[in-house]
Amino acid sequence: MKQDQNKPSASTRMERDTMGELAVPVEAYYGVQTARAIENFPISSLRMPRAVIRAMGMIKRAAATVNHSLGLLDKKPAEAIKLAATEVVDGKLDVEFPVDIFQTGSGTSTNMNTNEVISNRATELLGGARGSKLVHPNDHVNLGQSSNDVIPTAIHIAASEMMQQQLLPALTRLHKALKRKAKEFDQIVKIGRTHLQDATPVRLGQEFGGYAFLRWARAALIAVRWLRGSHGKRIWQGQR
Repeated sequence: MKQDQNKPSASTRMERDTMGELAVPVEAYYGVQTARAIENFPISSLRMPRAVIRAMGMIKRAAATVNHSLGLLDKKPAEAIKLAATEVVDGKLDVEFPVDIFQTGSGTSTNMNTNEVISNRATELLGGARGSKLVHPNDHVNLGQSSNDVIPTAIHIAASEMMQQQLLPALTRLHKALKRKAKEFDQIVKIGRTHLQDATPVRLGQEFGGYAFLRWARAALIAVRWLRGSHGKRIWQGQR
């Protein structure tokens, strides 16, 4: 029998937002708005990629640092938020991000999911209980932020990291493999094709040499130009 989500049990705690009360798993670091998102968007089995969750942690950690430096956030909650956000960055809390990737257009549910997880973990680090909002998900973790800014920034950071760590190495391997095949097939002569008709004979190695040059050069150029953009520079400078 399905449990009534508006009643507490031994395995749940009650949390309240502007829409009322809702039961949340007692051991969960996420809170009431994440629980509502789980109910509202049961669309697929797809969850946010690890790279995006990592980027969200980076953003929240940076925001806490800046807010403290501006005198908007006290030292204790700021330090707790940074520690909790680092756990998000490191992948220690990935299980706490259950919201479906198909959700509200601005990504508000994922932003709030992140705020609640960091809020509850930071609260715990300060000796409070999960759900007590000693460190508040909106007033502290999300201070000075909007989903309309946070989510696009997370996408940019995730794409930038994956481009450097996965795409460019994969293109390098592809380039080397095509060059090897160009050399291996250099003595094989075949009929060329032009406008769906037979044309001047070419070596198969020449074809693969063309693949190695054109595909690598075009894809790498696009990637490098993107990475060299001003936001890309800021990302890499911030990681050093």
